[in-house]
Amino acid sequence: MKNIYFISDAHLGSRAIAHGRQQERRLVRFLDEIKDKADAVYMLGDMFDFWFEYRLVVPRGFTRFLGKVSELTDSGVEVHFFVGNHDIWCTDYLERECGMIVHHQPMTLELADKVFYLGHGDGLGDKDWKFRLLRAVFRNKMCRRMFACLHPRWAMDFGQEWAKHSRLKHMKQGGEPPYMGEDKEPLVVYAKEYLKTHPDVNYLIFGHRHIELDLMLSRTARVLILGDWISQFTYAVFDGENLFLESFVEGETEL
Repeated sequence: MKNIYFISDAHLGSRAIAHGRQQERRLVRFLDEIKDKADAVYMLGDMFDFWFEYRLVVPRGFTRFLGKVSELTDSGVEVHFFVGNHDIWCTDYLERECGMIVHHQPMTLELADKVFYLGHGDGLGDKDWKFRLLRAVFRNKMCRRMFACLHPRWAMDFGQEWAKHSRLKHMKQGGEPPYMGEDKEPLVVYAKEYLKTHPDVNYLIFGHRHIELDLMLSRTARVLILGDWISQFTYAVFDGENLFLESFVEGETEL
């Protein structure tokens, strides 16, 4: 088999990222470098900073990224897209126009006799009631229909400004909180609990937290958090036998 790649959290289109065009081009160059080595690419959420689909309207931009994804899917590479808390409002555009396979919930799959549990990670193990309430509102079908009644000119601007405010708030607070330790990191706590009822899982892979983490939880199970594609440019790759957490250095992608 060829390689399987896992990436997350590019937040393309963010108004809080000054180097957004260069960031998108770097992601496209990464996808271009792996296209002949990949069986599949799993994008584990928040690839867009804000994405909302109307029936006949989608957000402006991302043409280089969506074009490269379409090239991969046209050539037979599976591209799986997991919605995150920033790009949750997908319907069928990415599937119909770009050939992606869209997932709205975490999923388990088997690759080369290894069992993977994949998800963006928002809401998993996080006990912050404010975030959980906001997540419930975002996922509510009635709230989505009400938002869709707004003209795209105002709705898109509102969504992008909301996402920008969230990113700038993180920056003012010193950026993403560092790793909290095995007993406090929500995704690690969740992974440990999940393994109690699913001991066959070998790899639990998440995005969302914008930190790099590769932690053994048992003799046969590891949890990975993928970092981001804003400043870290990190990804995981499975070659059929081993799973690695790597950083993309242009011109040096061997796996």
